Amino acid sequence: MSIPLLAYKPASQNQRVPGYEVGNEDTPYIYRLEDAADNSDIEQLIWAAYRQVFSEHVILKSSRQGDLESQLKNRSITVRDFIRGLAKSETYRKLVVETNSNYRIVDITLKRLLGRASYNQDEQIAWSIVIATEGFEGFVDQLLDSDEYSTNFGDNTVPYQRRRYRDRPFNLVTPRYGDYWRDRLEAERYKWGDVRNFLEMAKAVQPKPMQFTSVSTANIKIPDMSRSSATAGVPVSISPSASFPVR
Repeated sequence: MSIPLLAYKPASQNQRVPGYEVGNEDTPYIYRLEDAADNSDIEQLIWAAYRQVFSEHVILKSSRQGDLESQLKNRSITVRDFIRGLAKSETYRKLVVETNSNYRIVDITLKRLLGRASYNQDEQIAWSIVIATEGFEGFVDQLLDSDEYSTNFGDNTVPYQRRRYRDRPFNLVTPRYGDYWRDRLEAERYKWGDVRNFLEMAKAVQPKPMQFTSVSTANIKIPDMSRSSATAGVPVSISPSASFPVR
């Protein structure tokens, strides 16, 4: 049984406040399919989509979706369909879905697909219920088919972070693991090298003090090594330049 999306109150974020901005180096470049004049432009659009959805600065060859790329280059699918395929791919599942709670999955996916952070915990709870009832793919479909996505990106625009003022880009502040998952991995990885185990081992060691034996020098007899008389009968030269010994 499908549960309808719970109502939540949107907060006042930058993208919801009308205003005029002067472009600078922080202004995102918008990639549109209709602006792609040749294959090189489409390649740049594809890489922009990979960076936006996977949030990886270096895209591995194993992460590329060849079938989706081919269909987009042939204009048989839209950019929205390409984004949908990336979000439902096994790569995204490994990078995001399998390593986070539903609440964090919602926040990260909203940043990647809608270009904004979640408004509040109520929105995270509402979308988490969608994930629990319709699965992650159903959650992705609802986001990409929503009025918010259609209004801001349409069919042929790669999603981007909308109206960033002071905060850093999402892909720099949303690591792969949440705090609880990272701590769990660290606890399992360093189980036998934990400092508490070392302290217990150190406490269990009982060192034995070294025993010293005192020795009196009065009981030690040192042999007399001095000579009683000079050695006789050995030729000695008084002149180093002489070629014969002189007695």
